[in-house]
Amino acid sequence: MLMPKRVKHRKQFRGSMAHKITRGNKITYGEYGIVALEPCWINSNQIEAARVAMTRFIKRGGQVWIKIFPDKPITLKPLGTRMGSGKGATDRWVAVVKPGRVMFEIGGVAEADAREALRLATHKLPCRCKIVSKADLEGGVSNEN
Repeated sequence: MLMPKRVKHRKQFRGSMAHKITRGNKITYGEYGIVALEPCWINSNQIEAARVAMTRFIKRGGQVWIKIFPDKPITLKPLGTRMGSGKGATDRWVAVVKPGRVMFEIGGVAEADAREALRLATHKLPCRCKIVSKADLEGGVSNEN
């Protein structure tokens, strides 16, 4: 499971996911990717499940890049605990994903295989996603031919 080795502060505020992002919205490594269409928190378990779904489909051919990392601690108080007496203990780690963020990239496989692998991965994620190619995001023609 993904989680930071160490953090400066053990607990964080919930934060805001209100706006679209301006960084992390391009495909930099592969040819195809998954872009978030709505804001959400993505668990380390969900990231791993999506990675496994993609790598199983492409049968270890090609390459997969994960461009999000769960670095936000989410706290939870035990069930049956009354209100008050401080903030709960860290329960899980999440990645904050805002609309427009490229979460996963894939390269080195045929377009049909890449799109199917990414489609399988989107079913593991808690937010609406879109499968895009490098040419779609840059608005130009890719140099695949």
